[in-house]
Amino acid sequence: MSVRQISYADAIREALREEMIRDRDVFLLGEDIRHRGAFGLTKGLADEFGEERVRNTPISESGFIGAALGAALTGLRPVAELMFCDLILCSMDSVANEAAKWNYMVGGGRRIPLTIRVGATGMSRGAGCHHSQSLQATFIHYPGLRIAVPSTPYDAKGLLKTSIRGSDPVLFFEHKMLYPAKGPVPEAEYTIPFGVADVKHEGKDVTIVAVSWMVQKSLAAAEELAKAGISAEVIDPRTLAPLDKRRLIDSVKKTGRLVTVEEGCKTGGVGAEIAAIITDEAFDHLDAPIKRVANPDLLVPYAPENERLIIPDTPDIVRAVKEIV
Repeated sequence: MSVRQISYADAIREALREEMIRDRDVFLLGEDIRHRGAFGLTKGLADEFGEERVRNTPISESGFIGAALGAALTGLRPVAELMFCDLILCSMDSVANEAAKWNYMVGGGRRIPLTIRVGATGMSRGAGCHHSQSLQATFIHYPGLRIAVPSTPYDAKGLLKTSIRGSDPVLFFEHKMLYPAKGPVPEAEYTIPFGVADVKHEGKDVTIVAVSWMVQKSLAAAEELAKAGISAEVIDPRTLAPLDKRRLIDSVKKTGRLVTVEEGCKTGGVGAEIAAIITDEAFDHLDAPIKRVANPDLLVPYAPENERLIIPDTPDIVRAVKEIV
């Protein structure tokens, strides 16, 4: 029996709706979400659940993320929406200095069931340097936070449901270019555990570890490489904290080569951490240097033609693989 195809955006909306039906403690808050949200992900939810559970906020990320944290501390399950990834920087005190630390500060006696949807992550809309960043790597430095980076509608729905049901603060990064992307999502109930990577494409010559939108570009690269007789294994970590180190290491032990692909800046990026893990724990299995494909440490331009120059793309991934295979 075929599985229905729905968009990444619809998968997120379904997860929100199903969890609000399941648990009355789940509520949403963010800027303009009562009508439909900036990208339409909360459309219709206020009509169904009422304005108490779908709450518009002032344009103050530090304010409503702080309010969401307070609600989580009382036992509610808030899901806060940030319109753009970049805006999470306005709420750093609540996220990195409070939410990440509360459970530790009280000796494990206070859980924080807070989900922050870090919406509209990444480039390719000509939105410039204040609305186009990929900041996932920034937050892997803060113990206490869980970080999800789904790349498919299936993963987005399953991981979001897990986030909302959990007891820890979660940053749920959604790439703006994935919102219209369609994929198979079953109608039956399911969740996806954190810390379990997914092999999106099996291979034997090189391991490509890609994050978020870059998974789709890496899969396209794997098809191109196959034409040249190169078998690429594409792994999607799905969550960066916790990170499924074992699956990454096992793949590199099989292939002997590693290319990391991310949209964030190269210096201090997710790829740098993965490269360090492989160097520490699987160095003897490497047959070539590790390659990292990423933004070359530049601010995101407004002009679309300039923006395209710095977004990692399929030819960049193919080139990096061919340099070491």
